[in-house]
Amino acid sequence: MKKISITLFLAVFFISAVFSQSKDPKAKAVLDGMSQKYASIKGLKASFEFSYSDVSDSRTQNQSGEIAIKGDKYHLKLPEQEIFNNGKTVWTYIVSDNYKEVTINNASDMENELTPSSVYNIYQKGYNYRLIGEKTENGVIIQEIELKAEKPNAPFKMIKLFVDKNKKDLLSWEIYDDQGGIFKYKFKSINTNAELTDDYFTFNPQKYGKVEIIDLR
Repeated sequence: MKKISITLFLAVFFISAVFSQSKDPKAKAVLDGMSQKYASIKGLKASFEFSYSDVSDSRTQNQSGEIAIKGDKYHLKLPEQEIFNNGKTVWTYIVSDNYKEVTINNASDMENELTPSSVYNIYQKGYNYRLIGEKTENGVIIQEIELKAEKPNAPFKMIKLFVDKNKKDLLSWEIYDDQGGIFKYKFKSINTNAELTDDYFTFNPQKYGKVEIIDLR
């Protein structure tokens, strides 16, 4: 009986040790610093580069865009698409040739999706994380954090965040989905003191002419 108890104790100790290592405290310090920096800013406006590749296809799709973020609100601009999120409602505006449409959803229906604002705190639930290392680019020390989903059926199995060590700014990130797709985002310019009014995050159909409205709320 004594031997069994000792064996159980060692097993529990070993499992606890492995579990604690899945939340790397060094990585958490970097992530907390980044998240707190984001929470403290007045507003963020940035231009970025975006690419998508698939393991089954050697081609890579590249785009550029603009993003504005204020708390849980964001306004994303892509060549043929704009997304407005005022924290309650999400409008997805799409232009194709001479056709324009906007799809409306409740923001709460999209909570499980990775958004430009949630990328700053996604590590807080559903992911293990570790500090991969540091590298220097153009005099900037960049820390690489790897996040891995705790559940096998998570839509994003892995996320990599690249953070400016000194400024605590998120510089770029990579998303690995469960279908073998890789999304890469990299900021080209960042303004963390942007003056952004609340109406900038709400879709105004009067500014876009004739638009088909698809309300899914």
